[in-house]
Amino acid sequence: MEIIKIATAQFEHKSGDKIYNLSVIKRLARQASAAGANVIAFHECCITGYTFARGLSKAQMLELAEELTDSPSVEALRQIAAEFDITILAGLFEKDAEGNLYKPYICVDKTGLAASHRKLHPFINTHLVPGDSYTVFDLYGWKCGILICYDNNVIENVRATALLGADIIFMPHVTMCTPSTRPGAGFVDARLWKDKEANAQILRAEFDGPKGREWLMKWLPARAYDNAIYAIFANAIGMDHDQLKNGCSMIIDPFGEIMAECRTMDNSFVIAEITADKLTRAGGYRYRKARRPDLYKDIIGKAHKSEQKVVWLDMGKEG
Repeated sequence: MEIIKIATAQFEHKSGDKIYNLSVIKRLARQASAAGANVIAFHECCITGYTFARGLSKAQMLELAEELTDSPSVEALRQIAAEFDITILAGLFEKDAEGNLYKPYICVDKTGLAASHRKLHPFINTHLVPGDSYTVFDLYGWKCGILICYDNNVIENVRATALLGADIIFMPHVTMCTPSTRPGAGFVDARLWKDKEANAQILRAEFDGPKGREWLMKWLPARAYDNAIYAIFANAIGMDHDQLKNGCSMIIDPFGEIMAECRTMDNSFVIAEITADKLTRAGGYRYRKARRPDLYKDIIGKAHKSEQKVVWLDMGKEG
């Protein structure tokens, strides 16, 4: 596998404004390419916006969504990828010919759509249908996977994607700074963002505290470490409809170490160099080799009724 440079970005999207959001994606993709990146990853639903969709009817969702086989957004990304010689990963809402709605994250290069993953655990809108499969694809000689936001909180999904061969997993989110049952969780006062320069110290404390980054650090590095994979985490910054998000897009190596992280409050990206040597040196590689599925295959595979969608529609979103 050749060395590749991956960028992960954060930006403040506008709800329902695909033209604006694609313009930001284009600007950051151009800058990342000029800085040497081969790939740039953006956050969940970065093309369409996210939280505003919780109140949309099915007719409104169908108007917002696109069929990926004939998608203006895919074509726009393809043109950006071709112009700047960079592969782009981004999110939107999808519809199929039967009127089903999904939340995919797509990989687009200069030839067009290279991969698409439908979120396995969607919940922002009751009309969304869960995806039913894992996604592993080739990118510059690397095996890559995609898991969207809450998909990553269900640890079996990350292990399954790694066992299917993924050495890099793209993990787009719109997360943190929302209420949950976890102590310390909650919204960050959106009024602070109206003068983010004057309130920078307060915002950073809120963004990095238990409402935000402290929670992320409880689990995200473990996903990379336990599975010996590179985790490419992308998150929104700024206002997402009526909620303030804290960014912190980052790249974590197979040792669970943060290689690069967005630490500004602006639209930005960071780049890390991805090398193959860490994949087999990291502890997770040995742990996967030491597995004894005969002990727990019937436990893990036991029939189970998922309650995730109901719970998270009631409690709000975290993950």
